Amino acid sequence: RLAEAGAGVWVVGGSVRDACAGLTAHDHDLATTMRPDQMLALFPRALPTGVRFGTVSLRLEEGNEQYEATTLRTDLEYRDGRRPEEVDFGDSLAQDLRRRDFTINAMALDSESGEVIDPFGGREDLAAGVVRAVGDAVERMSEDGLRIMRAFRFLSGGTLGYRHLDSDLSAAIRENVAMLDKVSAE
Repeated sequence: RLAEAGAGVWVVGGSVRDACAGLTAHDHDLATTMRPDQMLALFPRALPTGVRFGTVSLRLEEGNEQYEATTLRTDLEYRDGRRPEEVDFGDSLAQDLRRRDFTINAMALDSESGEVIDPFGGREDLAAGVVRAVGDAVERMSEDGLRIMRAFRFLSGGTLGYRHLDSDLSAAIRENVAMLDKVSAE
């Protein structure tokens, strides 16, 4: 429905990572060129989950299925160590993927062509068992303390198997370990 309304739409995040790893994806997050107010108008049952950050929970008229759809964006300054103060909505998938935490999470699936878009080598890192930051590892870890916890979650040997941190990410985590104090207890 987003595409039919003229928006660009991509499946992003964990479901793309899991599919590339040969696993069944359960959550399907979407990135779109459509703005939050347009999504809310198009989907009457939608919930304004995080409109300030571009996120709307899309609920279809029938059933209980729900999809998180987020407008393509660039994150601006992080001050609280958890989320950006502001975001700029945009139309560039490449820019949106650049703001993400790890290469294995910075992939997208084009909803029309079925093509996997992988500008940072996430598929290679999946195959090699590596957790690597997108761009500068120190910058990524200094933005959001939860990213440190997420990095270790990917090492656990769960459905993706055992993994290791690349050396830049490992050093960045050590340098930013105090960021864990900014992560909420839950």
